[in-house]
Amino acid sequence: MLDLRRLRLLRELHARGTMHGAARALGYTPSAISQQLAVLEREAGAKLLERTGRNVRLTDAGHALVRHAAVLLDGLEAAEAEVAAIAAGHPAGVVRVSAFQSAFLRIAAPAVAALAQSHPGIRVEVTEAEVEESIPALRLRQLDAVVGDEYSGQPRPVHTDLAREPLVQEQVRLVLPENHPLAHKAQVQMADLADARWAACQPGTGHRAMQIRACRDLGHFEPDLRYASDDFLILVEMVRTAGACALLPDLVLGYGVPGVAVRTIAEGTLHREVFLLTRTTRTPAVEAVAAALHHAAP
Repeated sequence: MLDLRRLRLLRELHARGTMHGAARALGYTPSAISQQLAVLEREAGAKLLERTGRNVRLTDAGHALVRHAAVLLDGLEAAEAEVAAIAAGHPAGVVRVSAFQSAFLRIAAPAVAALAQSHPGIRVEVTEAEVEESIPALRLRQLDAVVGDEYSGQPRPVHTDLAREPLVQEQVRLVLPENHPLAHKAQVQMADLADARWAACQPGTGHRAMQIRACRDLGHFEPDLRYASDDFLILVEMVRTAGACALLPDLVLGYGVPGVAVRTIAEGTLHREVFLLTRTTRTPAVEAVAAALHHAAP
């Protein structure tokens, strides 16, 4: 009889690529995972792993077992959700959600408040995280829903085992200090900001790539990126106090941002889509949370 907990370890190893990576993700030691996978090999009656230098890789039998593990774990998740719903008389259980900062504030937080009234049997756990790190966790069932974003011209990878639904379509605006010489204009030429200091998210994020691309493609210059933070409110503060410029989406600016000037870009329009990702098989609790996130989206 195959043990589902050990199947989860095998799938985690496959996703992370190394024993150490799987151990860090699950809070185990590498030796503990190795021991459990040795037991799984005996249960399966087949060799699942083979050595490649200091690391291991899955055999054909290991890959086959990982494919079946996904189906089995889907079934287990559905069974647990159905039993919880029957016991409670309505959708119930834990739903784990991640969202980037502005979506956390403007979408996830209102959705959690609404669900506390409409579905008290659902425990919603929300963490702030960027989509780059959240998608692997969603596929490994460490998360149940991800609120992510995609800038125009920078499509995210498509995963056939995940369902994507749009939540918000918004425009990206140019944010200047209110005393900037160009702040009096309704539209500002990016080319006129070639000598400006810029604030953007950290390297490797979609926002930073979008800002660099906009400066290069629309303004034909390489931006002087002096300030970096994944906290959009910090970027706004660097515009207000340090004289930086930034490109920020409407979801960030919806609260009102005193001390800065929000303008449109003369050379073209930039957009961002905020979307919801879940696994294609949803429990009733995940369906309720997805509905609440859609309703809360401005």
